[in-house]
Amino acid sequence: MTDQNRSRLSHQEVWRSWKDEGNPEAKKKLIEHYLPLVDYVSSRMAVGLPKNVGKEDLASNGVMGLIDAIEKFDYRRGLQFETYASWRIRGAIIDGLRQGDWVPRSVRDKAKKMEDAYAALEQRNLRSASDEEVCDYLNISLKEFQQMLQEVAVATVCSLEDPIREEESETRLSMLVDDKAVNPESKVHETFLKESLTMGIERLTPKERTVVSLFYYEDLSLSEIAEVMSLSPSRISQLHSKAILRLRAALGKQKDQLLHK
Repeated sequence: MTDQNRSRLSHQEVWRSWKDEGNPEAKKKLIEHYLPLVDYVSSRMAVGLPKNVGKEDLASNGVMGLIDAIEKFDYRRGLQFETYASWRIRGAIIDGLRQGDWVPRSVRDKAKKMEDAYAALEQRNLRSASDEEVCDYLNISLKEFQQMLQEVAVATVCSLEDPIREEESETRLSMLVDDKAVNPESKVHETFLKESLTMGIERLTPKERTVVSLFYYEDLSLSEIAEVMSLSPSRISQLHSKAILRLRAALGKQKDQLLHK
């Protein structure tokens, strides 16, 4: 038996000891083993957050998310724990940030106005809205538009964890992560989410698509993306904000259409 196979078997035994026997020492081993995942997620989320938000605070909330993931994860299903735990860690960090009221209401209002502008313009024109069109719609200058993008950059970090509507508890993330076995309702949600995101991504500009791909699929930080694309970090932050606002608008529109069918 190779060292890798032996290690995998040993790891499965730790999971079995915790989930089947409730061994607290096994749970402790799992927490220690996956702690670097908390550091990885919190470091990525720290990019673009206000300076008064300490990485230690993010990590502290992230550990709670990791523990929650270890308690709820079913190792028998053969799924990738790291992926599941990353969402749980991220969600716990977002909850902690929300409780700290880290994004001013005025910034959330600006983000909502921009999201509504993208939704209205792209529904009317059936194509990606330009910066100039958004400026005209909001009756602001291009300079004011760029400033708004900088301000709402911190609000776009948790877009998937935000409610689809302010008065609802259902989040975009809840449509993506299924704690239990797959059921018809979750399958419909998953299909809806994929179709909505696909349509939204198709309407992104080439640079926005590149930023989304590098950030969410290649796991690069915004500063690393800036180097790859030979652009300034602030420009990458703006592209990321515009991409998220467009995707949020697309998800909201598709949600409305689904509800009224």
